[in-house]
Amino acid sequence: MSLLHQIALTLIPGVGDISARNLLSYCGTPEEVFKSKVSSLTTIPGIGPVTARAIKQYQCFDRAEKEIRFIEKFKIRPLFISDQSYPARLRNCADAPLLLYFKGNVDLNAQKVLSVVGTRNATEYGKEICRQLIADIAVHNPLIVSGLAYGIDGITHKECVKNSVETVGVLGHGLDRIYPAEHRALAEKMLHCGGLISEFPSSTNPDRENFPKRNRIIAGIADATIVVEASIKGGALITAELANSYNRDVFAYPGKINEEFSAGCNFLIKSNRANLISRVADLEYMLGWNGINEGDKKKQLSLALNLSKEEQVIADILHDKEGLAIDELAIQSRMTQSKLAVTILGLEMQGIIISLPGKHYKLA
Repeated sequence: MSLLHQIALTLIPGVGDISARNLLSYCGTPEEVFKSKVSSLTTIPGIGPVTARAIKQYQCFDRAEKEIRFIEKFKIRPLFISDQSYPARLRNCADAPLLLYFKGNVDLNAQKVLSVVGTRNATEYGKEICRQLIADIAVHNPLIVSGLAYGIDGITHKECVKNSVETVGVLGHGLDRIYPAEHRALAEKMLHCGGLISEFPSSTNPDRENFPKRNRIIAGIADATIVVEASIKGGALITAELANSYNRDVFAYPGKINEEFSAGCNFLIKSNRANLISRVADLEYMLGWNGINEGDKKKQLSLALNLSKEEQVIADILHDKEGLAIDELAIQSRMTQSKLAVTILGLEMQGIIISLPGKHYKLA
């Protein structure tokens, strides 16, 4: 298919994401859309006479040619909705962008993809959640998506770079600029362990109306959306609502009832729009991500620096075991029943071990 016609189809006034997909389903290719007669186009659902005439009268192919020159100069990958490299999770959303512009080095169809969003006014509480979340989730080698904005977005990307976790920023403008400008250095680092993606062609300003559109990509590209910290109004709640509309999992960290930037998360949880999580183990359990290999499990345990001496003993005993009875744990650990009970409870609360029927335990 012609890249010129693919780009041109996204630039026609009045042709949105849904109507563009209808055009493709009836016409087959972007070229055929432009070749079709007005009378044929008007028979397509969502395409009235005004839009049909706009398609036939479209003459701005020079704008599409300019975009191709920009793409080639800066080594940007255009991803059309039918391309194999286009994010498959996003493609399944009815209002997915017809064309994406991507600069980076990661697979957008990675096995595990999470979106992390939150307020631009992150508190120390929210910042710490981000740090712990990314450090703990790194063992799963996920792709982390966010919006490169101030606050939770930027902190998430920075922590991903720090922990060698692949991360992609979804932009509300063209790839010829970075907004906010303060994140330019961060964006450069992300190109080496992730990338930047946008549905907007070059020269598109970061206008206010672009960011709600940007949020649907963040919601649709991932298996689940995690809201770290949010007020009752703002982009994070819009993203969560979009994720719910796409039948994706939504998770939120609870906060104090009188904190402005916890109100959004608390509302999502209270209204059953998000699952409450307090640690990565909750996320692993609900997404079925507990099945990590033994090498990664050793790494995960070695990173659990907050284990007490007794907790480390139990963790070491349970390593390579499918489950041990509490009596056997008492014998091997040489702990009293009361000490063992306290130790097991602590490990369960940290998500290190899980309880099995018959008072048996194993590593999570």
